[in-house]
Order: sequence, then C-alpha cells, then structure tokens
Amino acid sequence: MFEARLVQGNLLKKVVDAVKDLVTDANFDCSSSGFTLQAMDNSHVSLVSLSLRSDGFEHFRCDRNMSMGMSLGNLAKILKCAGNDDIVTMKAADDGDTVTFMFESPKEDRVSDFELKLMDIDSEHLGIPDTDYAATVTLPAAEYQRICRDLSSIGDTVVISATKDGVKFSSSGDVGTANITVRQNTTADKKEEQVSIDLKEPVALTFALRYLNSFAKATPLASHVSLSMARDLPVMVDYQISDMGHLRFYLAPKIEDEDGGDMEGQDEA
Repeated sequence: MFEARLVQGNLLKKVVDAVKDLVTDANFDCSSSGFTLQAMDNSHVSLVSLSLRSDGFEHFRCDRNMSMGMSLGNLAKILKCAGNDDIVTMKAADDGDTVTFMFESPKEDRVSDFELKLMDIDSEHLGIPDTDYAATVTLPAAEYQRICRDLSSIGDTVVISATKDGVKFSSSGDVGTANITVRQNTTADKKEEQVSIDLKEPVALTFALRYLNSFAKATPLASHVSLSMARDLPVMVDYQISDMGHLRFYLAPKIEDEDGGDMEGQDEA
C-alpha cells in the first residue's frame, strides 16, 4: 500500500507542469524514504531527476518499494482539477493498476477523487555520478527564466561562461548577438535578489536554448536556481523544493565538430 498526503498540493501540479513537455511517460518510484522520478527526455539529450522526501509530506506510507508508470500529460489534466490550496492525497494498492488522487479544499467542504490508469514503462535507472563541478552559479529563478527567454529571440544556442568577474550568457543568430552578464551579489537587501558564484576554475560551455528554456518552467517551485558546470560534462540545473527535495535537470553540452559547426550534445547516459 502506498499513501501520501501533501498539504501544499499545488506543489505537485508545479512539478508536473515543469517536466511534462520534456518527458511524456515516466515511472514514479516510491519507497519508505520518499517519492522519486528519473527519466530522459524524448530526444535523449536531457535528464530529469525529481526527489521528494517522505518527511516533507504530512503523511507518508509505503509498505514496499513500488514503481508507478504514468502519462504525465494525463496526470497534469487530473492535477488541473485541484484548487491551488487543495490538500492532495495519493493512494495505490501494491498490485493495483490505478492510482487515486483525492483533492480536499482547506475548509473540507469539497472533496473530489480521480483515478489514473497506471502504465508499464520500461526505463533504465541511470546512476548520476557525484561530480566535482568547476563552477556553481546560484541566481534568482525568475532572472534565469528571463535570460533564457530573451536570448531565445536572438539564437538557438547559448554559451555560458563563468569567471571570477561573473557569469556571462552569450547568444548569436541572424538577428545579431547578445551578451548578458550577471555578477556576484550576496549583499542584496532582499534575499531573493542575491547571486552567488562558487568558482574553482573558469568554464565555458555551449547549450541548446530550447532545453534551458524548458527547464525554466520549474521557476514557480523555487526562488533560486543553481547552474553547476564542469568541462565536457552535462550542466546541472537545480531547483530546491522548500524543505522536501529537489527537481534537477541535466543537459549535455553541444560539441564542436571538425568542420567548426555544432553537434548536438551526446546522451549523458
């Protein structure tokens, strides 16, 4: 038996909205320690990793490890029926073929429940190695979203360069070129405006903007986002979910081919 009650039910809605355009179907793995999802996107260039710890739920019970395969599009449709303040409870029997979502209004004057059919999804669980990153930049999530959106109107790729002077996002295309530099600012009056750069060595990598833009759909989940980079390795875009876990995206960098053009980043598997 699996049962989890989440008081801030709209958190689940935000998580699913952040990943459903990248990943169509995925397995949610449940264990006594929490609720996780790990899946490659449909083109096998980026990886999504979600972890919600059991202690972040008001009530969490998982008698034995289980994997629930769901269509994220259908899950998003069901979660759309929940009010923003609703409490969400998920339930599934050990050998069942459905998962039930119950939505309760805060005043408990309205309760609705929906059943979602589970799917059999073959997926490999990829080990994500612990990486010693050369640079980690933490900036307001809304600022990151705006940078990605602005640069998308100029080009298809972005070069992210981290140096002691700050982090520079550069893009070029038929329209022209654009450079946006964000400097470290840990003394900002408002915590949500602070920018920190942890730099071991300068690093510059090129990424496809459409993926970075897609990751920015997780902006409602956290006030800040961290970009961790190391040469020739996927960037980790990390959103910390208040006191209960994280949603991370990994994207392989683009590599120059011998003719000087771009090649899509390799699968990080």
